[in-house]
Amino acid sequence: MEIFAKRLQERGKQLGISNAEAARRIGLDERRYAHYASGRREPDLATLVKIADALGTSPNWLLGVSLASATNPQFAALMDRFSNAANGMSKQEIEMCIIQAEAVVAAKSR
Repeated sequence: MEIFAKRLQERGKQLGISNAEAARRIGLDERRYAHYASGRREPDLATLVKIADALGTSPNWLLGVSLASATNPQFAALMDRFSNAANGMSKQEIEMCIIQAEAVVAAKSR
């Protein structure tokens, strides 16, 4: 599962954490997490959910599953980035982003 390993590495970079720190946050042995991040092993479903939760993302993103990817992969990748960024925001920060996005849409329709 190459995409899973790639996404684990990508998410670690987004969060600015090492594999050791990711393993600690998830509650996994460092070596076990390293196997996932290198693509040598795949987690079971419960572990996948635990990893996604600890890294502030979704199992779908970690697995490369996106509803929009079939029609526009670039758009899907941007939406995934936005979603992952939003996971690190407070409710107030997310509301500000929504207001800004709505303003962009409103300006386009003028």
